[in-house]
Amino acid sequence: MKKKILFTIIFITLCWGFFNAKTIYNYSLEYSEQKSDVGIVLGAGTNNEELSPIFKERLNHAIYLYNKGCISKIILTGGIGENQILADSEIAKQYMLDTNIRKNDILIETKSRYTFENLQEAKTLMDSFKLKTALLISDPLHMKRSIELANQINLDCKSSPTRTSKYKSLFPKLKSLIYETVYFSLGKLTGNY
Repeated sequence: MKKKILFTIIFITLCWGFFNAKTIYNYSLEYSEQKSDVGIVLGAGTNNEELSPIFKERLNHAIYLYNKGCISKIILTGGIGENQILADSEIAKQYMLDTNIRKNDILIETKSRYTFENLQEAKTLMDSFKLKTALLISDPLHMKRSIELANQINLDCKSSPTRTSKYKSLFPKLKSLIYETVYFSLGKLTGNY
């Protein structure tokens, strides 16, 4: 009897996980270039003052949206990581300046370390500059959880995932999907993504 109950629990958990993974994957296809006040680039780490390939692709997508006129300002997120002197957002800002984005159109926050903090700090900047709407920029599989977090703080944004993610082969995509599924599922259970 105990084995049957355990099997049932495992089966239900796996089914629920697969359902959430499918939801995350389907949402990764949602894409917007709707004209918005600002693009919010979610941080993705740096190492020795070098942008991670994933972060660089997010920044490239923000540059594309800016040059196309979809956004008029860019918020860069990411604080100071372990054994670092500069915040990730400061390193990202220099990358943006090197691509001729106007300095006055780049806003940064230097405190956040996680997605939810990225969004909270971005919302604070938006409020202080009276910016109302945003395009949220991250990797496709990160978008569902990010939008859920943004909704929790009443951040008016649309999903604009990168089109050039560094997650190209099956294993990194699968690893990312599993990671997002675990955190998304835990968020559904606890209400804290």
